[in-house]
Amino acid sequence: MKILVTATSFGPDSKSPAMEKLRSFADALIFNPHGRPLSEDELISLLPGCAGCVAGLDFFSKKTLENAPELAVISRYGAGVDRVDLAAARAGGVAVCNTPGVNAQAVAELTMALLLCVARKIPFLDRSTREGQWPRSTGMELYGKTIGILGLGAVGKAVAQRAKGFSMRLLAYDPYIDTAYTRANGITAAGFDEAVREADFLCLHLPLTEETRHIISGKVIGSMKQGAVLINTARGGLIDEAAAYESLKSGHLGGMGLDVYEAEPPQTSPLFTLENVVLTPHTASHTKEATAAMAALSVQNLIEVLSGKSCIYRVC
Repeated sequence: MKILVTATSFGPDSKSPAMEKLRSFADALIFNPHGRPLSEDELISLLPGCAGCVAGLDFFSKKTLENAPELAVISRYGAGVDRVDLAAARAGGVAVCNTPGVNAQAVAELTMALLLCVARKIPFLDRSTREGQWPRSTGMELYGKTIGILGLGAVGKAVAQRAKGFSMRLLAYDPYIDTAYTRANGITAAGFDEAVREADFLCLHLPLTEETRHIISGKVIGSMKQGAVLINTARGGLIDEAAAYESLKSGHLGGMGLDVYEAEPPQTSPLFTLENVVLTPHTASHTKEATAAMAALSVQNLIEVLSGKSCIYRVC
């Protein structure tokens, strides 16, 4: 049995228990040769003969799936499945699994790191100090501010717990909000418009779907507080980046922290020219603890499906 492994932090040099388990199960392993998410055609060239794939942020389109007749399971090394054509997977009898929640702590911590970096201009101050400058810069405190959390799943809940430690007021929007959790944890359940309008810091933790694409539009950004900060560690397509750039340039939007982008990797962007934007390369889940947990669960899911067992993390 041949398995393709495309997740970039789960490569051939890994000596993790998950990799050893996968090597014991498979007859042959094929690894991502490019060190980045694979395109439709790159996947098509690697998938022939593969029964399963431990997948990173690759694009499994209808064309890809139609050209992989032996593929039985795509086991996502992560939670998001927006880059898999689920309708085509169902039509082709391909199981799709994911690893929800196992990277929540890592993503929440980077969310708070970006929030602090933007609020206190840490990258600018670090760079200036290294260059021999001694700038005076006035930042913004988190204490007593309102954080709007869009999406109160595992990551959103972890962000809320950390924000509580900064004595922030917690607002959360989620179409399927857990009201028992919000009441027990001092979180105010809010509508989308209310959360956007009242937030000093707006953090995105929503999945990317046709309904949520560009949910942070120019109109929505315009309804945010003057000087508010926007943080996205979920999916790049949630934000209209062109509209965000104009708002940042005008000063209406006070700052932005991005770990994800509409195009990845972003070869160039006007956002790169702005000092009030802090950027990281889709690295929120890349901690030793989270990558080990994602590897373990993604391999477990793949083996369960290919062994004919029930997999509780099967999306379709």
